[in-house]
Amino acid sequence: MKAMVIEKYGEHVPLLLKERPMPVVGDYDVLVNIRAASLNPIDSKIKAGKLKFLLHYEMPLILGNDFSGVVVEVGDKVEQFKPGDEVYGRPRKSRIGTLAEYIAVHQDDISLKPTNLSFEEAASIPLVGLTAYQALHDIFNLQKEQKILIHAGSGGVGTFAIQLAKSMGAYVATTVSDQGYGLVKLLGADQIINYRKDPFEQLLEGYDAVLDTLGGDVLKKSFQILKPGGKIVSVSGLPNAQFGKEAGLGWLKTMLLSIVSRKLTALEKKTQVSYRFLFMKPSGAQLREVRELLEKRRIIPVIDQVFAFAEAPQALAYLDRGRAKGKVVVSIK
Repeated sequence: MKAMVIEKYGEHVPLLLKERPMPVVGDYDVLVNIRAASLNPIDSKIKAGKLKFLLHYEMPLILGNDFSGVVVEVGDKVEQFKPGDEVYGRPRKSRIGTLAEYIAVHQDDISLKPTNLSFEEAASIPLVGLTAYQALHDIFNLQKEQKILIHAGSGGVGTFAIQLAKSMGAYVATTVSDQGYGLVKLLGADQIINYRKDPFEQLLEGYDAVLDTLGGDVLKKSFQILKPGGKIVSVSGLPNAQFGKEAGLGWLKTMLLSIVSRKLTALEKKTQVSYRFLFMKPSGAQLREVRELLEKRRIIPVIDQVFAFAEAPQALAYLDRGRAKGKVVVSIK
């Protein structure tokens, strides 16, 4: 099969179209003919080697973290799917590789594709949908009329999270540039802050939750707008000791995370706010919940651009420029 691979880590390492062996299908696996895959910032981080502390991969490595496609074979113990089913999903982190013609994925990591979406639209959802769902439902337990700030609202996670938060009855503030204003307004954001002109930390206060996708100073300033007992979830900040324990990283790595995240821990204590680093987990069950929202049109996919399979290197470079509004998708038909 054809696949997009890297042969070593590095920001400027090329993404190469290569022939790779067909995946081995385990007893609980589903073999999927991939029709489309979407790109996410984690792909660039993996490619650059920035996640070697948390994730170990053998080379050559097929990149890609979510997909949609058609089931062509199932393992002996698979009961949920059959050949011909149209599915979408996010494989577990040890089995990534969606920039390929085929993937073998555990049946628990996928769901039937929303019937009203194209393969490209469906492929844009799993990673950002699960990230937003796990932050807003599992961690925040966001309630009606609570206030949430979603950073970078016109990005992949942001466009989904705004719609999910509104479907849960929350008041949503978001940060964008001038170019993203119209999009987030259309998605239902209640308060829109131009991050290039207005400091959000001076405009907002008494918030219940912050979903951070940027890290750095933006994350640190976010503590200021939360009321005591508020929560911050970040997908771009530093993992802390709590994450190390939950992820079972062992005492040494957990201790190192405690040291590097000590400033965030100090902010937690000072502001009486809780901080969580979110490393999203695959879940076919949650994708079924998301599918229902998509089929009811309570959430719509937001796609910036679709690239051909051979153009995957250009697609990743486009994503890395940070100007995409919504998702960047690669069609693998």
